[in-house]
Amino acid sequence: MNWYVLYTKPRNEKKVTALLAEKGIEVYCPLREEVRQWSDRKKKVAEPVFKSYVFVQLPDYKKDSVEVLLTPGAVRFLWWNGSPGIVRDYEILAIKDFLDNYKNAEITVNLKEGENIMVAEGPLKDAKGKILMIKGNRAILYLHSLGMNMTAKLPLQSLTKSGG
Repeated sequence: MNWYVLYTKPRNEKKVTALLAEKGIEVYCPLREEVRQWSDRKKKVAEPVFKSYVFVQLPDYKKDSVEVLLTPGAVRFLWWNGSPGIVRDYEILAIKDFLDNYKNAEITVNLKEGENIMVAEGPLKDAKGKILMIKGNRAILYLHSLGMNMTAKLPLQSLTKSGG
């Protein structure tokens, strides 16, 4: 059976996971524990690793996807080159292994303002540019493509260093 990537409404990952599990559908929502600070206390909460995404295992996509999409909070499946995007079992196991073995792991990116970069993912994939400013986990970029200047605000994980 294949795993498919289901896009959910924002902050509905755990709810969709629970509803799909109740229907007997194999679903995986990778979680990691974070400590959250409120004004009166600290609390450990389980946060989804991939915001707005869960993995669903279906025996027959055409037949079984309808039931998944009727679940409150489910939006759509991700597609790649005209067909539903498939995640292999070993990739799901790798995610589970990583989260089990590196509970406190954080993704860090070593980029500085003024550096040339290339966008590694998303709709601007392979676009080259320069970092104008870094604000927390986001970079404001100057991109020169299609003969026009664009400024984009992207997560640092989406960027890689570029030679020019």
